[in-house]
Amino acid sequence: MQFKTLFGATVLALSLSACSTIEKVVYRIDVPQGNYLEAANVAQVKQGMSVQQVQYLLGTPVLIDPYSNLTWYYIFLQQRAYQTPEQYTFTVKFDQRGIVTETTLDKPLPEITAQNENNTIIERKGDATKKSWWKFW
Repeated sequence: MQFKTLFGATVLALSLSACSTIEKVVYRIDVPQGNYLEAANVAQVKQGMSVQQVQYLLGTPVLIDPYSNLTWYYIFLQQRAYQTPEQYTFTVKFDQRGIVTETTLDKPLPEITAQNENNTIIERKGDATKKSWWKFW
């Protein structure tokens, strides 16, 4: 009788402790939320730019100050797998004419080293442009 109780308690203890080690085996995707901010685009925003130029570079802001409409907040939240989420806030302030007067970034953005596939320039080499499509032999 005592063996069954001891065996049951051991099985229960092992099964409960096994659940805590399985947590990081399950795959979790990276979840970006808000405005995707790149360091290259944020660096292009300068004082003297218009509202349209800022919106062309960074897109529509996540939050516009409801009281004055002159302050835009671009918020980027990145959570990678089991790491703690990182939040970046880029604030752009305009004057009454819609010209950028001040920009602030709460912490530096990570640099992206890989070139985007859409920006790759494809070059033709050789005399492939001289041949016609019907002369395949």
